[in-house]
Amino acid sequence: MGVLVDSQKEGFGSSWGGLKSLVRRKQVDSAHSKRSGHHQLAKELTVPHLIAIGVGSTIGAGVYILVGTVAREHSGPALAISFLIAGIAAALSAFCYAELASRCPSAGSAYHYSYICVGEGVAWLIGWALILEYTIGGAAVARGISPNLALLFGGEDSLPIFLSRQYIPGLDVVVDPCAAILVFIVTGLLCVGIKESTFAQGIVTTANVCAMIFVIVAGGYLGYNTGWAGYKLPTGYFPFGVDGMLAGSATVFFAYIGFDSVASTAEEVKNPQRDLPLGIATALSICCGLYMLVSIVIVGLVPYYAMDPDTPISSAFASHGMQWAAYIITIGAVTALCSTLMGSLLPQPRILLAMARDGLLPSFFSDVNKSSQVPIKSTLATGLVAATMSFFMDVSQLAGMVSVGTLLAFTMVAISVLILRYVPPDEVPFPSSLQESIDSVTLRYSERISGKNPETSTFVDSSQPLLGNKNVVVDCPIIEKQEAQAYWTLTEQNRRKIAGWTIMLLCVGAFGLTFADSNVWIPSLIRLTCCGVGGVLLLSGLIVLTCIDQDDARHNFGHTGGFICPFVPLLPIVCILINVYLLINLGAATWARVSVWLLIGVVVYVFYGRSHSSLLDAVYVPAAHADEIYRSSGDSLA
Repeated sequence: MGVLVDSQKEGFGSSWGGLKSLVRRKQVDSAHSKRSGHHQLAKELTVPHLIAIGVGSTIGAGVYILVGTVAREHSGPALAISFLIAGIAAALSAFCYAELASRCPSAGSAYHYSYICVGEGVAWLIGWALILEYTIGGAAVARGISPNLALLFGGEDSLPIFLSRQYIPGLDVVVDPCAAILVFIVTGLLCVGIKESTFAQGIVTTANVCAMIFVIVAGGYLGYNTGWAGYKLPTGYFPFGVDGMLAGSATVFFAYIGFDSVASTAEEVKNPQRDLPLGIATALSICCGLYMLVSIVIVGLVPYYAMDPDTPISSAFASHGMQWAAYIITIGAVTALCSTLMGSLLPQPRILLAMARDGLLPSFFSDVNKSSQVPIKSTLATGLVAATMSFFMDVSQLAGMVSVGTLLAFTMVAISVLILRYVPPDEVPFPSSLQESIDSVTLRYSERISGKNPETSTFVDSSQPLLGNKNVVVDCPIIEKQEAQAYWTLTEQNRRKIAGWTIMLLCVGAFGLTFADSNVWIPSLIRLTCCGVGGVLLLSGLIVLTCIDQDDARHNFGHTGGFICPFVPLLPIVCILINVYLLINLGAATWARVSVWLLIGVVVYVFYGRSHSSLLDAVYVPAAHADEIYRSSGDSLA
């Protein structure tokens, strides 16, 4: 049949089958493809819930230390500007997330968007990297809670024996029972229900925000009385120059990681088209505002070079005779860690759920409890692994691996926005069980095109006298119209090809430019050449995408009526460039560890995911025919 594109069946019967499986794309969940009840998550979340998730997942205890380190080594009094620049860079990714989350409001976040826009292979790697991110992130956060709790009770040895860290000589490890217990508590909360767990996270996040507000208000009062000594320095506002301030922005950028947790709950939001963009934007704005205000106050209380790198905020207050403020700050650090722990454990079960729904992981992970409407099995598996790691392992050396998953996700989300705007998927996968309906619709379209069915044809004049007289000469504007349509169809095909190649070359240019710029060991001639070629590819890609039209199908792609990312293609391109630069600068040791995990993921995909994918026997048809096939079948897709 002419309109069918059964690329997956053909692919697996040829030598290119394995490669074709990497680029097969799934459909956006629609009203025709709602899942059966036992797979449906509860729609309970509103904007306040999303703000609690976003702020709680983003503001961790690191900010209580980060201000001292970055001010001493990079930014000086310009620390607030570093946070502002980093916040703007994070907002670029937030804009991309907001559009995709409102268009494709299903569990899975960046994995889900990559599967729809890019393909199964890339989506699998993104999902696999996110699993690593949330597991290590949750374990690392849990390990950091017990030392801060001990400070509240008087010191390292003040916790009860069953909570304090213990060294086991035989295994040469330091176990942390407190961390494991907290992970199990959070796991239990997440199993109760999304609304209940989000409410608990909101309470803990509020306590953390109150501690930061105390720092801002009390610190502002002290600074006003003492004349803001930190800003009256001979070195000026930029002691390390603009380069130092920008280096500080690159460091504090990771303090904004966490707002993507909001997107992972898209399927559980009552009104995703409205609430998801509002929740993401509000959460990020609150975090940026708090970071900047805390920075302004602390840098003004104490000269940047005199800051304590370990406890900058507590030391700043102690230098002004407010030693008791350390208790409030420690409470803020503990609550920040607890809310971040909840933010780390919340998205992973939903990533596992989405991957299992698509057949890439065992169906065990896709089960949803009927009463709580939560993926309990995935949640328990996540909690068990995170608790085990936090109990036995010191994961501080692996903490850098957390950033890889996030930055890869940010990069792919920006690429997905470009694909959605310029080359959105024009084919829809259907299960082979609907082959009869597909053939029926295909036959009707074929008859219309060939003119064999005059009653339904819109292309052929049904005037019988003209058909009966062979000698009649007739002007045929229909033929001219069809030729014009063929011309414009060819132009549209060329536009899609140009846009697709341009997006690919943009990514190559971003990688070449940032790699050459970040590695000073490369010979200068090669380095300059790579920077030049990469810059030309980026600039040329921006010009080409700006000049050509975006695809008209973008208006009807996914769930319409939601947020639209502004300044496309400039904004996604800048987002790609920033995230690729940060990825390359994570260090060789981090990439070596991550590569091992990704190779394991490739093996799992080759031997399980590829052959169990829900798209294995899919039949692809043009998106324009999808609604008619659904109506013809009378069935809904699982």
